[in-house]
Amino acid sequence: MTVYDYAVLGFYFAFMLVISWVFRKFITNVSDYFRSGGQVLWWMAGGSAFMVSFSAWTFTGAASRAYSDGWPIMVIYLANAIGFFANAAYFGPKLRQLRVITSMEAVRQRFGRVSEQTFTWVTLPLQMLTAGIWLYGLGVFFSAAFNIDVELTIIVTGICVLFISLVGGSWAVIASDFIQVLILMPVTVVATFLAVAHVGGWTPMVEKLSTTSLNLQKLATDDFLLFWCVAILLKQFLSTNNIADASRYLCVKDSKHARKAALLAGTLFLFGIVIWFLPPMAATISHPDLAATFPKLKEPAEGSFFAIAQATFPVGMVGLLVSGIFAATMSSMDAGLNKNAGVFIKNFYQPILRPGAPDRELLKAGKVTTVVLGLVVVSVALFYSSIKNLTLFELMVKFQILVSMPYIVPLVLGLIIKRTPAWSGWSTVIVCFVVSFLTDRYLNIAWAAQKFGMIDDVTHWERQNWEQGIGVFTILGAGIVWFLFTKLFYRYETPANKAAIELYCTNLATPVDYAKEETAVATDDKQSWLIGWLCLPYGAVVVLMALIPNAPLGRLAFVFCGGCVMLIGGLLVRQARAKT
Repeated sequence: MTVYDYAVLGFYFAFMLVISWVFRKFITNVSDYFRSGGQVLWWMAGGSAFMVSFSAWTFTGAASRAYSDGWPIMVIYLANAIGFFANAAYFGPKLRQLRVITSMEAVRQRFGRVSEQTFTWVTLPLQMLTAGIWLYGLGVFFSAAFNIDVELTIIVTGICVLFISLVGGSWAVIASDFIQVLILMPVTVVATFLAVAHVGGWTPMVEKLSTTSLNLQKLATDDFLLFWCVAILLKQFLSTNNIADASRYLCVKDSKHARKAALLAGTLFLFGIVIWFLPPMAATISHPDLAATFPKLKEPAEGSFFAIAQATFPVGMVGLLVSGIFAATMSSMDAGLNKNAGVFIKNFYQPILRPGAPDRELLKAGKVTTVVLGLVVVSVALFYSSIKNLTLFELMVKFQILVSMPYIVPLVLGLIIKRTPAWSGWSTVIVCFVVSFLTDRYLNIAWAAQKFGMIDDVTHWERQNWEQGIGVFTILGAGIVWFLFTKLFYRYETPANKAAIELYCTNLATPVDYAKEETAVATDDKQSWLIGWLCLPYGAVVVLMALIPNAPLGRLAFVFCGGCVMLIGGLLVRQARAKT
């Protein structure tokens, strides 16, 4: 990291504060703070949905598997793209049509008060644990970049994320997400181009990696790899198509905007598969001994993306990369803090503690809750950093399967199978958690090796493939069977519960008409105008970085990255002027 990189990083933090300050004026009530008043346009919502769905873990934990094992990690991100295309085809518009402020309000409509509180108090701690993994991944990357302790980076970056989320609420989160998409994607395109050139070009790289990272024959030779791929496709589909993630689309104007936002996010994921994982694969050629490069990292492979970037980037661009990766984690944490604070306020504080609380009190309580949850996330990330012999990749995927999936399953089935009793929600969670525990305890790799007659030594990746894959199938299978079983008891439901479920079904089937249903005046032109004018100076600063002493190719890289941001900014300003 040079003085130019630090200057870029400082500019980025200042710019994020400006965004939070500008969009604070959009917040007048609780709906504005937690779901942007349901006014966000599709291009901003799609960029935010994309950014929220990945974090620094992509460039640390996921990159470590790309470095160590090659292409299989791409399956997770391909599955994300498929999940978002399913959003566009069906689930995205339906989730917007729930017509609620928080996802747990939809849970109450579908499964009743008991399930609302059950899912609220299951979701809050689990989301904090997940956000802790994101922040830990960011700490690992910053540790590699600045050569300082992971714990210190966790504390500093965690406080920065908390401050930005606190000031601007949902509007600032979504706006900053969109702008950071515009810089992160071009920077990683540059990273891929330079990494491929660094190892001799595309053809020599493919030849060198054809028997390792790009070897598709692993499907036939690696035990349980195909099993894992199918399981991951199912898991990511569930993770992107459930009531808990309705917050992605509750903020948009209407059903059409939800569909377009999902298409944009899915397309970005397809493009990202290549530009995120070819650099760490190339690092296996240029940096075969990462332990010597990153002696302070418990898992040196988690620094593979930064290693190849550091070796190939022009002076100053590492700062842009670090800013973009910070933004990726910030978007995930911001959205998590904002969403979970909203759940606590609207689904516990208001209905249980303060039924008659005015909007001003709820807004203030929401900000206090954001601070508390942010400090909890920092503490969780510090705890993860103390765990020995557990990689970021294994930590994230195992947590998502064995801990998150049990409560996600009924939230997916509740969108597809409409008429089951209210208790089907919380009871399915219990069944899935029991199955998750039994699977992890008894259906381990030792059982699989004996059952399937494996005679060779089990590798590290084969163990992970089996344990992660079997968890998906057993939890999902048990959840579906139990949920369908509860359908037999729907006829015994109380009239009040049946009426709530019928309202839920009616909302799902009815497209949103913003002009008729929302009281606030639409801010379409204002959104385009503000985002456009925020993009123009940001992009201009990046273009001016071409003046930093670098080779011609390095200068051109800055022009490319800054030009992309300025182009989109100019188009948005022009669109706003045309409408005005």
